[in-house]
Amino acid sequence: MFKTLIDKLQNKTFISLETTPGHSPKFSPIIDKIAELGLDKKVDAFSTTDSPLAKMKYNSLFAAKMLQDRFDKPVIATMSMRDRNRIALQSDLLGANEADIRAILALTGDPAKMSDQPNTKGVFESDSTLLLDIISCFNSGIDYAGKPLKEKPLSIHPFAVVNSYAKNPKTLQKKILKKISHGVSGIITQPVYDLENAKKMLEHLEQAKSECCEKGSQAQMILGVFPIMKLRTAQFLSAHVPGIEVPPYWIEKLRSAAEISEEEEKKVGFELSKKLFDSIKELHPKIHLMTANQFGLANRLLD
Repeated sequence: MFKTLIDKLQNKTFISLETTPGHSPKFSPIIDKIAELGLDKKVDAFSTTDSPLAKMKYNSLFAAKMLQDRFDKPVIATMSMRDRNRIALQSDLLGANEADIRAILALTGDPAKMSDQPNTKGVFESDSTLLLDIISCFNSGIDYAGKPLKEKPLSIHPFAVVNSYAKNPKTLQKKILKKISHGVSGIITQPVYDLENAKKMLEHLEQAKSECCEKGSQAQMILGVFPIMKLRTAQFLSAHVPGIEVPPYWIEKLRSAAEISEEEEKKVGFELSKKLFDSIKELHPKIHLMTANQFGLANRLLD
């Protein structure tokens, strides 16, 4: 399963679909919706988020196991540094390994002060590179303290994230270099909304590879796509989410459409998003689709 994932990521079209476990003890309704729409036949992999925005959600590793068992498709499970120290990280990785959850997206995590849980404190022993280093140790048969494990784990495939835009391109370049120097299989970008932006991200990756060690040469860029259907979403992302830039012409087109009707606004938003998705797929067919569990929308984009 994971051999196929890496092969597609390296050599073919690769599309992953993000799922966000809910504030509920049941993840199965999300799985049932995906099955109902046949989305599992249109993507190469899924991902599960790990309590984004520090809001308490169903566990990402358990969700990944359920998705993988149901659809026989690999799942990239997110693990956040915010909620675990190095003991818990290694313990979770050991359990996930036997359950065959072996594609791990390493995140530093959103600040604990954003949490909906009173008096929550973040762990943050380090940033996501600590988890990438732990994975490297496990792949060598040792724990992070250098002690040999009783049995060598099955290979773990690390993934990372990076902003899709920075005012200082050199800063973004350094972040990409840092990720690939830690041996990631793929780097998932925050959403891109412009083809030129996508091209620049690919240029950053190739430049970073040229500066990096041999183990960075296999890293692939996976361009994030988050469809925008409403003007206020475009405005919020552009103004308040670091590392994302929504082009002015998107905002203007959505504003003009919103003045006509909500239906026109959604129509224009879908047209812009669909054109972007298809253009990126033609440029670089390695895409991570994020729709905040709006799987009907994902289905329309993938058709």
